[in-house]
Amino acid sequence: MIVQILVAIISTLAFAVLFHVPRQEYLYCAVNGGLGWAVYQMCLDSGIGVTVSSLWSALALTLVARILSAVRKMPSTVFLLAGIFTLVPGSGVYYTAYYLIMNDLSKSTSKGIETAKIAGAIVLGIIFGLALPQSWFNRLGRVTERNQDEK
Repeated sequence: MIVQILVAIISTLAFAVLFHVPRQEYLYCAVNGGLGWAVYQMCLDSGIGVTVSSLWSALALTLVARILSAVRKMPSTVFLLAGIFTLVPGSGVYYTAYYLIMNDLSKSTSKGIETAKIAGAIVLGIIFGLALPQSWFNRLGRVTERNQDEK
C-alpha cells in the first residue's frame, strides 16, 4: 500500500507540473493526491466497494483542497484537480470501449455501468465537500496567519 501511495504522490506531482500549478504548491498537491489514494485504499481494504471508496476519497480530497486553499491563499481547484487525477476511472472507460469494439456487449455494459458509478461517486464526493460553508475554511486560514505572525 505504501508503494501505491508513493506512486500516487509522484503521479499527482507530475500532473500538477503538466497543468502549470505554481511551483510553491507542488508539494501540497502531491500530498493531497497521496492522501486521496490512501483513503481509497483504506476503504477498499476494509471491505467497502469501489464506488463508495471513490466517494469517501473524493470527499477527503475536496476537504483537504479547501483547507489548503484557505491556508495557502490559492483557489481550491489548484489542489483538487491535481489530487483527483489518481481517482479518475480511466481504465474503466478504456475497457468499456474495448469490449464494445470487440462486440462483447455484456462486458461493455457491465464495465460502463461500473465506471459511471465511480465517476458519479467522485462527483458526489466533490459536491458534498463543496457544500460546506467557505467561512469554516477561512477561519483556518486566519488561525494559521495569526500563528505565523506570532512567530
